[in-house]
Amino acid sequence: MRRTAYIVIAAVLALLLVGGLEFFGFIWHNEVFALPYEVKGLDVSHHQGAIDWEKVGKDKRYRFVFMKATEGKDFVDRRFRRNWEEARRQGLRVGAYHFFSMQSSGEEQARNFIRTVPDEADSLPPVIDVEIPLHHEPEKVRRKLGVLVSDLEEHYGKKPLFYVTYNTYHRYIRDAFPDHGIWIRDVIKHPDLEGRDWLFWQYGHRGRVDGIGTFVDLNVYRGDWKQFQKQFGK
Repeated sequence: MRRTAYIVIAAVLALLLVGGLEFFGFIWHNEVFALPYEVKGLDVSHHQGAIDWEKVGKDKRYRFVFMKATEGKDFVDRRFRRNWEEARRQGLRVGAYHFFSMQSSGEEQARNFIRTVPDEADSLPPVIDVEIPLHHEPEKVRRKLGVLVSDLEEHYGKKPLFYVTYNTYHRYIRDAFPDHGIWIRDVIKHPDLEGRDWLFWQYGHRGRVDGIGTFVDLNVYRGDWKQFQKQFGK
């Protein structure tokens, strides 16, 4: 009986230790599922504060970074310009994302992004972050997204990607935009889009990276580095 009690106590303490390490970002269980993917990257916004990109650039685990640029028709992330320039200077492949809103038209949102994000030949495709509530009529959402997608593709010459949760993917994206890459958030397990391949996977949201003073999101690309370069250029 006493031995059983010791085993139970030890198991509880081990679980508490692992839970604490995960909560504070020292480990993340999804790292196991992300191990097979060699091309890893980050995504950041003003929430990460002032980033020391020289330190980040020395961490050779990460090869790309997506950063928030705009939201709606007039919001611009105050850290975007510096993040973009400094990350590029460190040799990271950079891309920008727009936080989609139903409060303004697709045209207005495209203009906001285009006047904010440089048209660089080696940058990653624009990303449209679709995290809106689920009560909107899907066709109305898709019409606005369609205009935004068309305007961004015309300007940058690259097909925009969609960042989605499972809920927004199934509600708004799954039955539309079949030629556009999906960046899926799943911080619990390996992602499954039920018949459609994902392109990027956000597998963690409590990463620790030298040079970033807060937790940061962790991502992988589905292929290897040669495939990445073939798809997005060298």
